Amino acid sequence: MISYALRRLGYGAVVMVMVTILVFVIMRLVPGDAVSLMLQETGASREEADALRAEFGLDAPVWTQLWHWLAGAAQGDLGTSFYSREPVVELFLARVPVTVQLGLLAMLVGTLLGLTVGVIAAVTRGSAVDGTLRLIAVAFLSVPNFVVALLVLTGLAIWFVWSPPIVYAGPTEDFTSWWQQIIIPVLALGTGMMASVARLTRSSMLESLGSDYIRTVRAKGVRERTVLLKHSLRNSTIAVLTLLGLELATVLGGTVIIEQMFALPGTGQLIYQAVLDRDYPVVVACTIFYAALFIITIIIIDLLYALVDPRIRHGRALS
Repeated sequence: MISYALRRLGYGAVVMVMVTILVFVIMRLVPGDAVSLMLQETGASREEADALRAEFGLDAPVWTQLWHWLAGAAQGDLGTSFYSREPVVELFLARVPVTVQLGLLAMLVGTLLGLTVGVIAAVTRGSAVDGTLRLIAVAFLSVPNFVVALLVLTGLAIWFVWSPPIVYAGPTEDFTSWWQQIIIPVLALGTGMMASVARLTRSSMLESLGSDYIRTVRAKGVRERTVLLKHSLRNSTIAVLTLLGLELATVLGGTVIIEQMFALPGTGQLIYQAVLDRDYPVVVACTIFYAALFIITIIIIDLLYALVDPRIRHGRALS
């Protein structure tokens, strides 16, 4: 098990390096640069612009810039923001808690609702309840999360004359204000995941309930609730775990737009503004964070397979 985890970490490190190089190069191929955007309204001379590019290291070839950045990153230095002149690590770490709170809550809501809806739909297969739940799942799969957020905001403003706070306050500063501001983004991100989890849970449960071992368990006189939750649902969790790892990318991608919409000072808002400003060090640092979080989640899910399904654990032990 340990050797398997180490191999996965090694593959993940290679992927992170490749993603970093790709983003680093692409950002510099985009027309315009940070200096042009910073000086377009100041009327600075060409000499001043060239001096600023030399200060940022933008006058060197792309591969030279990449080499210098990788050398600094290996020592924990991800550079300095072109605009705020703050170290990227400090600027980034200050935004991480907001995105982590939003992402974890959205995944928790989506997973719990998805499993519940999927089990109910499987148990009531072919009924009006099953049809209604499947229709709801398809609807949430078809509508982008930011559209769901806009619809909820509009409905609350029209029917209840209420809108969430504009100024962000953390949960330790003002829990009520934080909850009011984050609940709509959490639901908007979580409903899309809920729909995917519900559909996969339903199909996996139906396949499991029709298997020979479930019929054997029922023949032994085991209660139906135990059959559903302990045997069938546990067997169906393998497929759901795989989906959760893939859905993490969707949730993290959604935070970029959602955080901008709701003025949440997280990494999504940070990377959105950094892309507009061509703040290359910030963009690369945020990309590394998203890639690392996704890779670590995939590795954790792979290891959870062995805990959920003993056959996988014993198979790896034998190998």
